[in-house]
Amino acid sequence: MSDRQKTGLTRRSFVKWTTAASAMAALPLSRQLHAATPAPEKTTPVTGTAAKGQWKPVACWHNCGGRCVNKALVVDGVVVRQKTDDVVADSPDFPQQRGCLRGRSQRKQVFGADRLKYPMKRKGWAPGGGDKTLRGRDQWVRISWDEALDIVASETKRITGQHGNESLWVTGGNGTDFQSVFAKAGGFTGDWGTTSWGAWFETPAHLGLLEGFYTFGTNDRFDMRNSQLIVMWGANPAWSSPGSPTYNYYQAKKAGARFISIDPSYTATAELMDADWYPINPGTDHALALGIMSALLEMDSPANPLIDWDFLRNCTVGFDETNMPAGADRQKNFKDYLLGTYTGEPKTPEWASDITGISASDIRSLARQIGGTQRVALLTGWAPARIHNGEGWVQAFSTLGFMTGHMGRPGRMTGVSCHFAAGNNGMRLVVAGANGLPAVKNPVSLKINHNELNRALLEKKFRQRGTGDVDANIQMIFHPFNATLQTRANIMQGIEAYRQGVEFIATAAYVPHTCAKYSDLILPVTTEWEREGTILNPSNREVIIAAVNVTPPLYEAKSDQWIAKELGKRLGVNVDEIFPISEKQQFFNKLNGATIITEDGITKAPLFTVTQADIDEWQVTGTPQDGRITLNEFLTKGKYQVERTPDDNYSYIAYEDFIRDPAANPRPTPSGKFEIYCETLVEKAKECGWTELPPIPAYIPSASGYEASFSDFAKKEKGDYPFQVYNPHYLRRSHSTLDNVPWLREQWPSPVYINASDAKRLDIKQGETVMVTSPQGKLLRPALVTQTMKPGVIALPHGSWTNVDETTGIDMAGADNTLTIQVPTGLGTSGWNTMLCNIEKWHGEQLTEDARLPQRIIG
Repeated sequence: MSDRQKTGLTRRSFVKWTTAASAMAALPLSRQLHAATPAPEKTTPVTGTAAKGQWKPVACWHNCGGRCVNKALVVDGVVVRQKTDDVVADSPDFPQQRGCLRGRSQRKQVFGADRLKYPMKRKGWAPGGGDKTLRGRDQWVRISWDEALDIVASETKRITGQHGNESLWVTGGNGTDFQSVFAKAGGFTGDWGTTSWGAWFETPAHLGLLEGFYTFGTNDRFDMRNSQLIVMWGANPAWSSPGSPTYNYYQAKKAGARFISIDPSYTATAELMDADWYPINPGTDHALALGIMSALLEMDSPANPLIDWDFLRNCTVGFDETNMPAGADRQKNFKDYLLGTYTGEPKTPEWASDITGISASDIRSLARQIGGTQRVALLTGWAPARIHNGEGWVQAFSTLGFMTGHMGRPGRMTGVSCHFAAGNNGMRLVVAGANGLPAVKNPVSLKINHNELNRALLEKKFRQRGTGDVDANIQMIFHPFNATLQTRANIMQGIEAYRQGVEFIATAAYVPHTCAKYSDLILPVTTEWEREGTILNPSNREVIIAAVNVTPPLYEAKSDQWIAKELGKRLGVNVDEIFPISEKQQFFNKLNGATIITEDGITKAPLFTVTQADIDEWQVTGTPQDGRITLNEFLTKGKYQVERTPDDNYSYIAYEDFIRDPAANPRPTPSGKFEIYCETLVEKAKECGWTELPPIPAYIPSASGYEASFSDFAKKEKGDYPFQVYNPHYLRRSHSTLDNVPWLREQWPSPVYINASDAKRLDIKQGETVMVTSPQGKLLRPALVTQTMKPGVIALPHGSWTNVDETTGIDMAGADNTLTIQVPTGLGTSGWNTMLCNIEKWHGEQLTEDARLPQRIIG
């Protein structure tokens, strides 16, 4: 944090918060991150055996959003060193796609001692489940592949034959190889949820907006340099999307942009950008947006224009009584809601301050800065929308952009900037081809929302969208490529459910993560380094990144597709219809079908030059073609990157055509405009059947949110769980992947972050073990005492593999979902970023550092 006074946090209040300065640790901000390029290290030439090795592109395939170049030096089949992008000299306009510490530790993941080496079954398992209470604590028995596949096939037939195909739950949206086989074998119950998107998953489309992953609602990296003010609202790409995204933000800073960070903590990205910090209570972003918009109405005048009235009239419906949709009650307009005209409850800055923890004067300051600056980028991550009842936040945040006109123009944008598109939105310029496999339709239509997974298992009912409550009798769970038990809310209740009625649980995995631990049978799969090759799809819009085979399959591991085929044969499925081509052919198809947008910014052309000699050498079928780079060069370098300039034809300004001519370029909504008043939201919420949504962004407190932390909110009397906890993405892991890697455990110890004033009051010292408790569970973690966390809030990094002490019921690893709860609301949005908890000093034995604990190893 800079020495100058922060607009959103006065020096006086900062000192008041942090009177325990003598007990402070160093600020936990830019560890392994640098605002300036560090001096180059002195290196010695590679000699001897290493000089005989080959650098192979291996990519970083994890779901963090960085999606970076990764290379491995392979000597006699062993990876002895890694490096990142060095294909071109680094520059702001043509940046290298540098990896972070996660990607550079990948050899410790692929060749780790914790790899699942062969098929195993639980010792206490028997057809029907055996002693189900031993799941997660039983011994494991090595078995052959034939026995493992025979067990999965026979249990599938027995259970679906007795209970119907609806009794088989195949988890997650990945693992399509297995899903295709089970679909062909009669079908399965699936699941659905909003995962990382939160309320951005569905809400934007109903409003005429774009969600940030498949469609892009903010401008590209070159245009971001035109912004005078960039508001990072719940966005921290330095941790959530390491690699080039933060570099893109930094170029905007160098071009003169000033930064604001609205977040419960002063993040690594905020520090790098020297951002003014407005510390907010988690889950109250909606209230803050309403308070800012109320202040805009209060202060706007012809002499001091803060609102873009032309934008509201031409591009939106529902702001005031003059532009309501046909047939709508004019008194239900948004402006009168803000003013409290008919409710008597105006959403003033004072009202918002009481909820958000940001002073009314600071809320007015935000309004002046956002409304009074010509070119503003309002950029949010998905994190603030990962709350129950989060749909209104998406609508309110977007409406703030509508009111100020910060959309569809150079340097002006409002929307999501995260994951692989952080700091660089826009259509992808290079795209891989399809693998050539046919889609297989699942004949079973049942899908369980993630907020009702535990209900479906324990109460044997769930709400089917568009239907209502339906009976559920899940008797078999198959986990393909996902970590459902670990990454969905309320792990403790999930473990209870897994140990009760379900007859059989199988997991395909390469390490013993939580799903594998609580299974009856484990099928070891290969990593990407052991397969034919892959293309990271997507990476950022300007680059396509490859990985090639590094090593034959380790131990007895097999690819997901090999396992799915063998399982399909035993289920009586014609696997040749599902997998008519080899895995090598599938990889080749992705290469042969890859395209690039040419220099005119419109036309698509083949990316790779493919010769008949290439096709013959690969022993595949394909069509020769001319492209920009040969296959051999691409698979040697590991990437192709479009070289851009500020004046090229690849620029992207979201909604530009619509803003310029709304009538000629309508949005896909009933009105053809952005909908501040959106009847579709009302209808879709009724279709889901949990809680109702209003047509305008009227404030609905988040379940387990700030207001619920009080036993009496009016008197400000705290309840039994007085703290809020949220779950930042953390550099030790990508979601839960990599959590077991020793190098990362050593560098990033996964503490719980607590403000110094709270720590002093609770007599918690730096590094001491604390217990965090919620109505759902309890866990232990070391405390990291810091000035950079809002009082009353703690941060528990996302993704630790749960490790429950079976005697005490305490999670010793600090998994975030030990504390969270499944609450179905609105459009089924999952909520992780505001939960209620208590934190206290632990008086038992202090935790051993994660890095000093043995890895979790099975077999």
